[in-house]
Amino acid sequence: MTRRTGRLAQWDDTKGYGFITPDAPGRPKLFVHVQAFGPRSQRPVVGELLSYVEAHDAQGKLRAQQVRAVAPRVPAPARRARDGSRVLLWVPAFAALVLAVRLVWGVPNFVWGAYTAMSLATFIVYALDKRAARRGDWRVAENTLHGLALLCGWPGALLAQELLRHKSVKPAFRRVFWLMAAVNVLAFVLLTTPLLHAAWQLAA
Repeated sequence: MTRRTGRLAQWDDTKGYGFITPDAPGRPKLFVHVQAFGPRSQRPVVGELLSYVEAHDAQGKLRAQQVRAVAPRVPAPARRARDGSRVLLWVPAFAALVLAVRLVWGVPNFVWGAYTAMSLATFIVYALDKRAARRGDWRVAENTLHGLALLCGWPGALLAQELLRHKSVKPAFRRVFWLMAAVNVLAFVLLTTPLLHAAWQLAA
């Protein structure tokens, strides 16, 4: 079979498919599914130069198969790695906050357990979703991931995003994630410190 080259013009990481624009002029864009890439350590990226074989699917539509990267991916800049390390500092910072609140106001032990259990569960869900994305299997809904973050799982979600490199470069997703994390931390502070009571008295 003749191998052709083209660039990934569109990619939906949630659904696991996209379109390749062939280098050959006049040829239409080709549908490509994540399964056509085979095993690879990193997700496809828009603009990536690829080689592929054209083949027809069961419905007779032309699509890209046996897709390979023509050139190795350029490693992320060192600055991004440093930024990721700084982002992870939010996890020990929050742990220090929980400890401080416990020492001053006596937060129950189950709070530690709730955050630990939910973070572990959320990390596992992220890992399973990343594997599903590579295989082209059914994905975990983003609303579910955000719900887990809101329900005390955001530290585990943050670890998964940075360590597994999953859902870490999608701005819209990250904005909602940080909103869920902020709401959770605010709720923790209001429910475990006298701030809510003080605010209520001021309002009265």
